[in-house]
Amino acid sequence: MTKEQFDKENLFGQGEPNVNYAQYFIGNSYLNPIAKTDNMLLANVTFEPGCRNNWHIHHAAKSGGQILVCIAGEGWYQEEGKEAVSLIPGSVITIPANVKHWHGAKKDSWFSHIAVEVPGEEASTEWCEAVSDEEYNKL
Repeated sequence: MTKEQFDKENLFGQGEPNVNYAQYFIGNSYLNPIAKTDNMLLANVTFEPGCRNNWHIHHAAKSGGQILVCIAGEGWYQEEGKEAVSLIPGSVITIPANVKHWHGAKKDSWFSHIAVEVPGEEASTEWCEAVSDEEYNKL
């Protein structure tokens, strides 16, 4: 898929460079906030080919977690101890609180998903180690 084709599919737009979280990504990502309330954020996150975020955990004492709605390109999602899941437009991933995981683009594709931070009690995000090139290149 060319960048031009991807941009046509990416209905919410690429947004701005994700500089505030760049330290938790390998490669370049972009953030386009869509909606925000006092306790919830909905944003389109775009990953350049090969870009992925670090392993991380959305902690919460009650409720919480994250929902990913894939809208353009192709990507990966993986929970610790499980096989990676291929993501395409229309894929929806529900990530319970306290589950270590990562997500990002495939090597040869741009990728966008809507990220929904599910409200929870005592919610926080713990950023962990990077997904190594060795680990990623096996996919």
